[in-house]
This record gives sequence, structure tokens and C-alpha cells, in this order.
Amino acid sequence: MISTATRLLERLPGSPTPWSPWAREYARTPDRYILGTDASTFARATVGLLGLPARVLDLGCGEGRDSVFFAELGSQVTGLDSSPEGLEKAARLAMGRNVAVRWIREALPRLPVDGPFDLVYSCGSLHYVAREERALLFQRLHRLIVPGGCHAHVVFTDRYIHAEKGEVVDYFAPGELRGLFDGWTVLASREGLISCAGDGTPHVHSVEEVFVRCGGEAAA
Repeated sequence: MISTATRLLERLPGSPTPWSPWAREYARTPDRYILGTDASTFARATVGLLGLPARVLDLGCGEGRDSVFFAELGSQVTGLDSSPEGLEKAARLAMGRNVAVRWIREALPRLPVDGPFDLVYSCGSLHYVAREERALLFQRLHRLIVPGGCHAHVVFTDRYIHAEKGEVVDYFAPGELRGLFDGWTVLASREGLISCAGDGTPHVHSVEEVFVRCGGEAAA
């Protein structure tokens, strides 16, 4: 089902504040990693395209699987999430893999980090930031990147919608994410569908992915 209402570029007055159910789910499942402990496909694609950055900021790191993956490859990683239960799982995973990660408990768009970073990364978290707060957030994120540094993000778009566990998402319009990097070198971008079963029901989400660099040459 495609909703045209969510194609609006601004939320209507009185519309619900974006809300993620995953912090609640992390607390409900203390002995189980909801998404597993292996790195996401997006994290692996990020490494394949961008190589091995030295300093990584993982926004909405959840239970830590991608943060730990980057750390295992030798990166200095900072993982940020609002859920103490998620971060507790993340810290346990890092300890079990014998890597060090700096964990910060905070909810976006608050960003208590100074950088600099070689890579700012997120996998399915930025659509929980209200659209009217995104521009300022990205301005701050851009300033955290070193010259030649990169961003890699995947977000839900409103082409195809499946709400999970009562979540409230401020969906990106197609092309909106890429538009936040005007003047940056686009290494790769993609719109499409991904499979998911986070609520126990197989379904798909429409997504936009971007990999961009501050300066440098675009990939062939």
C-alpha cells in the first residue's frame, strides 16, 4: 500500500512525533539480539565501497552489530543510541568480540560528539528524526567530517509503507536524502525495496541509500 499523504514535505500541524519502538523491544529481549549479531548488508556494502575508515560515527547503533563490525576491521568507532538496553547488548557484543567501542546514550537530533570522523553512518535510524529537524542535524554532521570523509546512510521512503510495532516514521521523500548532500561527491545511490520481518511478518520497506564523499572523485 502506497500512502500519498506521507509524500508531503512537511508534517501537518498536530501530526504525531516520530517514534521508534526498538528501544522497547531491546528491553523486552535482554537475552536475544533482535537483528542478530552479524553486520548488516548495508554495513558490508559501506566497507566494500569506501574502504576502511579510521574513525566512524554510527547513528542509532541499536544493539551494536554494525559498530562492532567496523571495530573488528580496525576502526575507532563511536556508537550512539537512545536505548540503555540496546547499548548494554552492544557493549556485551563488543566485549565478546574483543574490540573497544565508545558508546553514547542520546536521542537524535541531539549530538554530543565533537569528531572529527572519517565516516558518519546510519542504517535505518534517520527516518525517526522529524523532517523539520533534519536540515540542522545534517549541517552539524557535515561539520564533523574531515576533508575527504564520507557519509553512508539508508532510510525508509514513502514509496511503500509498512509500519512495525506502532512506530511513527517521518518518511523521506524519494531523492530527499541525496538532496541533503548538495555539492558532495556521490559515490553511489540507490532506491529500492528491502525485505524485513522485524515484526514477525515478512514484508518490505522502500529505501534510499547514499554513499557520498566530501570532495574527491566520483566512483566509476
